[in-house]
Amino acid sequence: MPIRFPLLAAAVLAAGLHLSAVPAGAQAPSSPAPGWDATLAAARGKTVYWNAWAGDPRINDYIGWVGGQVRDRFGIDLRHVKVTDTADVVSRVLAEKAAGKDRGGSVDLVWINGENFAAMKENGLLHGPFVDRLPNAPLIDTEGKPTTTVDFTIPTDGMEAPWGMAQFVFVHDSEEVADPPRSAAALLDWTGENPGRFSYPSPPDFIGSTFLKQMLVEVTADPARLQRPADDADFDRVTAPLWSFLDRLHPNLARGGRSFPATGPALKQMLADGEVAMALSFHPGEASRDIAGGLLPSSVRTFVLDRGTIGNTHFVAIPYNANAPEAAMVVADFLLSPEAQIRKQDPAVWGDFTVLDLDRLDPEDRRRFDALPRGAATLSDEELGTPQLEPHPSWMVRIEQQWTKRYGS
Repeated sequence: MPIRFPLLAAAVLAAGLHLSAVPAGAQAPSSPAPGWDATLAAARGKTVYWNAWAGDPRINDYIGWVGGQVRDRFGIDLRHVKVTDTADVVSRVLAEKAAGKDRGGSVDLVWINGENFAAMKENGLLHGPFVDRLPNAPLIDTEGKPTTTVDFTIPTDGMEAPWGMAQFVFVHDSEEVADPPRSAAALLDWTGENPGRFSYPSPPDFIGSTFLKQMLVEVTADPARLQRPADDADFDRVTAPLWSFLDRLHPNLARGGRSFPATGPALKQMLADGEVAMALSFHPGEASRDIAGGLLPSSVRTFVLDRGTIGNTHFVAIPYNANAPEAAMVVADFLLSPEAQIRKQDPAVWGDFTVLDLDRLDPEDRRRFDALPRGAATLSDEELGTPQLEPHPSWMVRIEQQWTKRYGS
């Protein structure tokens, strides 16, 4: 999902947020607070305007299924407000706050993480904490999946509910790329030997920006520095290896690096059409899903780098001025239900990995998870390895600005 940072708040993160450190040892959410029946009663008959990225038809279909379920079960009218850039949603809520519209806001629920969550938290735009009130919250795997409580180094503090796991993967046609490059240096060598067969989306597209972060983690001499806010003192020094790498990479890219696909789906279409031999995804199961759907050839497979790839959790949050906060909470809780998580992880539906601790599920739900097909192109947990941490969100703000200055049209 694209996660973009609103220009109205960019200066806050560019200067560095003054936030508490990541807690040592994430704790499992407490039991739901009393009063859930009252929350259900308040939710019935309400409309929830869920602002969510709409760049993938299958994800849109899944959100439509969720809408049918919460309508039938809880009497909630869920409206998918389809957005291309989550920063626009954050900016709208920020504008409502500036105008004094502290009740009856236009956004009830937003699909969010990273820079956008940091901006909403810093600017007091979030409702909550609410996660510990959700009946399904105790099922979240906060220990095995610590990014369910820490979003791009920022503690969530119960202000956003996790609903999916993601990890960056490279997608390749195995008939052309038998031995895929598993480091930045190897990728540079491969593109030199196979000019025009690789590209990446131009920032601020989410996949393109993630590729830049991944390459920065690979080539910088001090990846631990990326866990702290970026600042003027050493930004140029830390990122200099990235620009050197890109200067050498771009002449080897499709279209000579003079233009880039606009989006992740556009890059995937280039792979499907044979224009490139590799693409990129933040969903390890996406390639298997697209093979099954006839969108990619059966020879497509995925790989990660030898040192691992960036992983994170994506969330839903409720704005501070939501018109139907109780109904939004009910939707967030349903997204955490084993039923919704099982369906979402099915590669025939979406293939998005669960945030739940399977050991906490009842035997039947665990059996249903275990029975899900992995998919021909989906790596095992062992092959995916331990995900690398996301950099602090302020790095991405500055990197995108620099990329546009250097390579933008």
